[in-house]
This record gives sequence, structure tokens and C-alpha cells, in this order.
Amino acid sequence: MLSDATILDISSWDGTISPSEFIAAAHAFAEKWKLRCRGLPIWSWICCRKTPFISSHEVDGYLSLEKLCILRSDKMEDHGIDDAGKEGLNCSENEECTDSAVLVHESCLEVHYYDLHVVYSSSYRVPVIYFRGYRSDGQPLVMDDIEKDIPANSAKVLMESKWTFMTEQEHPYLKWPWYTLHPCGTNEFMRLLFLIDVSLLEDRVAAEQYLTSWLSVVGQVAGLKVPLQMVDSTPPLTTS
Repeated sequence: MLSDATILDISSWDGTISPSEFIAAAHAFAEKWKLRCRGLPIWSWICCRKTPFISSHEVDGYLSLEKLCILRSDKMEDHGIDDAGKEGLNCSENEECTDSAVLVHESCLEVHYYDLHVVYSSSYRVPVIYFRGYRSDGQPLVMDDIEKDIPANSAKVLMESKWTFMTEQEHPYLKWPWYTLHPCGTNEFMRLLFLIDVSLLEDRVAAEQYLTSWLSVVGQVAGLKVPLQMVDSTPPLTTS
């Protein structure tokens, strides 16, 4: 049974979520991902201790996914691989990043890694994605590299979404620069998304569904493809 803290009433909703709703959604999302997306990097909740004499965050922690592995897109395009051949190339650090559509010589492939953090913004009262990219030798990716990694169809979606833009800001917990999508229009985008979703027959929706829908869009900027099984509302199968 879902508690009131995990349910959003969208009938008179402004598109924001509370700190308690974010925490509940984050834990539910991470657990569901672990059960349904085996073989992919795992989302984890990172707890952050309160620091004396420094203003603490409304939420003392964030969601984290480390070393998401993708293939560099321009290398693939050089060998005749289109966007359709790039789908489903998320894998973990220990997995081989290959696909039947990209069976080209290994020397032609360049692997990039991404770390993704989902942080709650107390100012905008919405989740915010922070991310960084780097090569296998640890060399960080610059903005141009990251933009080239975004599949053309995903880049088009992000470009047409006037509610956000990519920038570099100090990570609110780690205190060094990470890339982020500015959250200035997130609440309006999410409100409209749920209002026009005809599949929602009721005016109440789980906060975890909010996080999944949001991450399905913003995660594309760092190469994340949210699997379809995360959208399925049926309980996942468990093994003894």
C-alpha cells in the first residue's frame, strides 16, 4: 500500500514535488530498477551527513548511477551506423559494450563513461540531474564531446523542450563543477505531461512515476535510456 507521501494529487497540482515525495520516489525508483533492469548499472541512494555551521540541504542525499557505458556516436557514424543502431547500448563497467548493429573493428570504437546524480532542488522543488562524462583513462569530456554523444533523436527532443538547457554548475553536495540541465521550467513541463497523459484515468499518481517520466527525458542528455519495464506498473517478479 502506498502512503500519502508517495501519491501526487494532480487535479490542482503545480508540477513540483516535496522533499518527502522526492525521497520516497527515489527509493522506490532505485528498488524497481534493481529488480527489473538486471545487467545495467544500479541506482543507489547516497546519504550525506549534515555539516556543522553550513546550511544543510532539505534532502540529505541523492540518487547516483556510476559508470554508465556508451559508445561514442561520431565513431559509429563514421562507419555507417545510424541512430537506430545505437539504441540499448547502456551497459555496466564490467560488461562488453557491443551490439549486433555495431559489430565493427574494436579499434574504431571509443567508449565513454557517465556518472549521473539526481538531486532535489529546494529552490525549484523538482529533481535536477547532474552528470559528468569521461574517457576510459579518466580524462573528462567537455561540452562538445557530450553533445556529440547524444543520439540525434534525443538531441532533437531536448532542443525542442524549451523548459531546460545544459550548463555547468557546482554540484550542490560534492562542491565541484558538473554539467546539469537547468530546472527553471521543469514543473510546468511535468504538469503538462501528466495533464495530457490520457492513460492516467485518475487524478492521483505515484511520485515514483513522476521520477521515471522525468528521467526518461532528461537522462537522454547523458546517454541514459530508461527501459520500458520501468514504466510497467505491474509488480516485478521476484526470485527466492
